[in-house]
Amino acid sequence: MQYELIQDATLVSNYIKGDEGALEILVNRHKQKIYSFIYSKVYDRDVAEDIFQDTFIKVIRTLKRGAYNEEGKFLPWVMRISHNLVIDFFRKSNRMPKFDNTDEFNIFSVLSDTSLNAENSIIKEQVETDVRRLVEELPEDQKEVLLMRIYEDLSFKEISDKTGVSINTALGRMRYALINLRKIIDKHNIILTN
Repeated sequence: MQYELIQDATLVSNYIKGDEGALEILVNRHKQKIYSFIYSKVYDRDVAEDIFQDTFIKVIRTLKRGAYNEEGKFLPWVMRISHNLVIDFFRKSNRMPKFDNTDEFNIFSVLSDTSLNAENSIIKEQVETDVRRLVEELPEDQKEVLLMRIYEDLSFKEISDKTGVSINTALGRMRYALINLRKIIDKHNIILTN
């Protein structure tokens, strides 16, 4: 395995220096694994082929810009690019309902789906990452209450006891946390999907 990683790194280096054939060897070496991964997410040969092509367009542009620095981890890097393109495809397609930011909207409802297929699984993973990033932007007191309530499933009485604030204060912090999350979502133009 180490031999293959060194070979990949050498081929990448040769391609960057102008050896077009080096990229062809890399593509041929990894195309089955990359294409299979993409197809396992989209279940459509034409879409998988398009995403596969887009993946290598991104690879070529990144290599030509001199922005590649994955230190011999070529395949995981390319897989990450294809993974992101699959997510982009699902976000752009109309196959997924979009949530409106209404008062009934619950940002955490997207995390509770138990019957996930491969498509929903990859989207759920990305949504969870997005939600974690959003929560990090909250003020510390609001983040604390929200994490206890959602992730630790504590009651507001338990949160009150644990933080030393009144139940009303805990409720208020939770309310403001949700309001602020909606503002952050609007500010960053984020679309959370289920």
